[in-house]
Amino acid sequence: MPAADTVIVILAAGKGTRMRSDLAKVLHRAGGRPLLEHVIRACQPVKAAQILAVVGHQAEEVGALAEALGADTVKQQPQRGTGHALQVARRAMRKSAKLVIVVPGDAPLLRAETLTALLDTHRRGEAAATILSAELNDPTDYGRVVRDSEGRVQAVVEEKAATPEQRAIREVNSSIYCFTLEKLWPCLSALRPDNAHRELYLTDAIALLRQRNERVLAQVAPDANEILGCNTRANLADVDRIFRARKAAELMEAGVTIYLPETVGIDPEVSAGPDTLIEPCVQLLGKTRIGARCTIQTGSVLRDTRVDDDVIIGAHSVLDSSRVGNKAHVGPFARLRPGADIRAGAHIGNFVEVKNSVVHEGAKAGHLTYLGDASIGREANIGAGTITCNYDGVAKHETKIGNRVFIGSDSALVAPVRIGDGAYVAAGSTITENVPADALGVARGRQTNKLGWAAARRRELARAGRDEGRKKSRRRGKVVRRAKAKPRRRAKRKSSKRSRR
Repeated sequence: MPAADTVIVILAAGKGTRMRSDLAKVLHRAGGRPLLEHVIRACQPVKAAQILAVVGHQAEEVGALAEALGADTVKQQPQRGTGHALQVARRAMRKSAKLVIVVPGDAPLLRAETLTALLDTHRRGEAAATILSAELNDPTDYGRVVRDSEGRVQAVVEEKAATPEQRAIREVNSSIYCFTLEKLWPCLSALRPDNAHRELYLTDAIALLRQRNERVLAQVAPDANEILGCNTRANLADVDRIFRARKAAELMEAGVTIYLPETVGIDPEVSAGPDTLIEPCVQLLGKTRIGARCTIQTGSVLRDTRVDDDVIIGAHSVLDSSRVGNKAHVGPFARLRPGADIRAGAHIGNFVEVKNSVVHEGAKAGHLTYLGDASIGREANIGAGTITCNYDGVAKHETKIGNRVFIGSDSALVAPVRIGDGAYVAAGSTITENVPADALGVARGRQTNKLGWAAARRRELARAGRDEGRKKSRRRGKVVRRAKAKPRRRAKRKSSKRSRR
């Protein structure tokens, strides 16, 4: 049911100093998306009259993301707390708004169903404010929700100010609220920055509402993880892990086998058909779609790639913005770059790279090959070491290889060039001109065999080695003779001196 009288305000102005980053906190990514995008997507199904993001730090970048997802933005400058953010948001709210839901921009695990339940509790309870709370096994550092005998919120007590009995309370404040605006605005006007940071806080508005005997309720989140914020890199890693586990569980429920799911990273928009097998350490990113009965082997990375049914992706293959047809086989250690289109039954083997090329039905490139800006015909066979030389230093050119063509190993096809249907290219050729259908293209020097040459060469080397050995021996002999002769000459000189005396 559309919430035509409700505005959702997302607090996204902060820098996030504990992230130790130049990037605004809400632009950090977890679960395959920026934190702010997760929050906006959770808000959209509520069908509020307006989603309004309060921006501040890196306002242009944060605002661009929010607006691309259909949210309005308003700038908070300077940032003086959550209460001040609501005062700033008031200027941009639609006049028809009667209720506001306030959501932090760094709470990406929040679900739309939880927000809808919060709004419903607020309406039915005719409350001035309703807090989304959660029950934690370890509530340390969170404000505790203290209820009265009727179950209404009596106070939100921060841990530093809590008594031992209050610290034992496991229900905590999430900083996600629903307010009735005619009750909220007077309290916001009455806020004073009586704290160390000289800021205005929404929790103080909750206290003022209670002082005025207004009804304050709390709705417990069904999953405590939904309230988790991302203040540090460790928080970010925890949230990302939860997202990945959620997605893996969703796919397994739909009939996909995932070995060691804790090692697999799957983005939220990925889909996979039944009886598909995903091995450990695989990443499925972006809008990747995988059909039924496929196998994605260890270490492979697929981004924005479509894989049809009964496909095998060998270990440690990387596929980006590509398509793989039914019963094709890619890898191991293959790379499909953007624009690679591998048709049904084709085979792309180890250390083969394909870019912006169509490999038609049944064609094979088994190993050590580059196919760029090319069309490979049906049942063609591309030998090891083949290269389509598609770039001339200025522009890219196309290579067209026909049906049932055989390209011998270590061939270079210098584009633009065409190889006709049924043609052969001899191994080691550099093809610069078209090869007609059913022809043999040969572009290499003619082979000459010189009988006995190798044996003669070995004899020549052996003689040269012996001669060099004799020369070294003679040189060593001369050195030895000189070394022995010198002491005798010195002895003679001494004896002659004695005789002269």
